[in-house]
Amino acid sequence: MLMIVIRVLYAFICAGVCLAAVQPEDVPQIISEHKFASFVVFFLLTQTVTIGDLLIRRKRLEIISAVYFGLLIGWLLAYLLLLGLGPVIHTRFHPIVALLLGVMLPYMCISFLLQTKDDFRFIIPYVEFAREVKGGRPLIIDTSSLIDGRIADVMDTNVLDTQLVVPSFVLEEMQSIADSSDKMRRTRGRRGLDVLTKLQQNPKVDVRMHEVKDKDLAELTVDQRLVALAKRLGGRVVTNDFNLNKVASVQGVEVINLNDVSNALKPRYLPGEQLRIKVIREGESFGQGVGYLDDGTMVVCENASGLVGKDIEVVVTSMLQNSAGRMIFGRMTGAPVTAGR
Repeated sequence: MLMIVIRVLYAFICAGVCLAAVQPEDVPQIISEHKFASFVVFFLLTQTVTIGDLLIRRKRLEIISAVYFGLLIGWLLAYLLLLGLGPVIHTRFHPIVALLLGVMLPYMCISFLLQTKDDFRFIIPYVEFAREVKGGRPLIIDTSSLIDGRIADVMDTNVLDTQLVVPSFVLEEMQSIADSSDKMRRTRGRRGLDVLTKLQQNPKVDVRMHEVKDKDLAELTVDQRLVALAKRLGGRVVTNDFNLNKVASVQGVEVINLNDVSNALKPRYLPGEQLRIKVIREGESFGQGVGYLDDGTMVVCENASGLVGKDIEVVVTSMLQNSAGRMIFGRMTGAPVTAGR
């Protein structure tokens, strides 16, 4: 709404300026004889700026700054070079050399700054306006964490106070999953899109969609592009993909694994503590029965394969935990301890 008001105000100001430009008596004859036509032409010329503004929707401050300082540096170099070459240039060729230098050097400076703005941006003496980012380093979200959905619950707790970055290629991958012919994949993709929408609508969460158009990253896999983007932005990757966790760790990128976060918040069970579970199915080894706690932790009980569908008391004997999840091993209350366990 503010931009519409500014554009309308700009149009009125341009109309007043153009009207004032055709009114004086000392204007060229062609303007004085065709004042209305001249007014229309001048007004349309001023509105080309508005048309360009509407056509170029995504504007980047670093590009404008690179062009601006490229022009300044180029003209400054052309002026200094012309002063240095002045004594050796014939007077008749001086205007030609000045014109060529005034065109070539600004182009070279603009081209250099635009192509190296990401690597050498600190050499440009301007103040960079950046959106205020909450917390520390940004969190790069991958597809698996969005489909998993727990990231939205974690952000609701206010434990994390930092910006979430969703790369464009992650969104594209999730859209392709949501459009899959396989019903299960399609459901997972739509769930990921719903979780992303929930995060964007949460006023406590700062979500930024990051457009990635780097040709060097186009040939890499999604996991490799995530790691490369995390290095570039100085952020951390949020995932529950075990392979991505390993790839990122090898390359020195910090990873927040949602499975590790979930396991860290689960209650600890020590050997000797008692649990009550319902045996769901038989285990892989002979005589084992498998049940689950309310938080989804698998409990493997000895000598319980014949008690499927029944509730039993289990004494914890050991526990196995890693990034893939957690398993508890135990035996029924009052059962003898098996050798080797």
